[in-house]
Amino acid sequence: MRYYLLIILLLTFHVTGFSQSSATARFTASVQIIEPIEIKTLSNMNFASIDAGQGGTVTLSPENLRSATGEIQLEESAGQTPAIFEIKGQSQYSYQVALPQQAYLIAPNAEPILIKDFVALNDHQTLNSNAQLIRLGASLEIPEGQSPGKYRSAAPIEITVSYN
Repeated sequence: MRYYLLIILLLTFHVTGFSQSSATARFTASVQIIEPIEIKTLSNMNFASIDAGQGGTVTLSPENLRSATGEIQLEESAGQTPAIFEIKGQSQYSYQVALPQQAYLIAPNAEPILIKDFVALNDHQTLNSNAQLIRLGASLEIPEGQSPGKYRSAAPIEITVSYN
């Protein structure tokens, strides 16, 4: 019996003596560098020629259609165009467009015209390997008695694109 007890004690010390007090694991690290998102202006917004009459609103849609309310007359061969932008970036990444939320003044003098209600047309919210276009329309509020002349925004109006 003592012999068995001695063997059990020796095995216990032997097993305890070889038990692990630490362990090691390995891992790898990785990163994907994505293509930065880019936006480039291809065309500036042009409401073209109008007869202001007694004032009203002119709307230019992203699809390049103009409409007027009030006493405004639209010139037929005016050459209007929405603002058009090209977007490039990482394929299969989704993005969002931040449009101007405020109204801006377009004026060469003390009789400004208000541009507001910006709206974008873009069927793509996920980038592919090709460049994508954003078309931007807006509305002009033309007051009664607006002076003839060429009106232009004093500073560029900005839109922003960013990855979701």
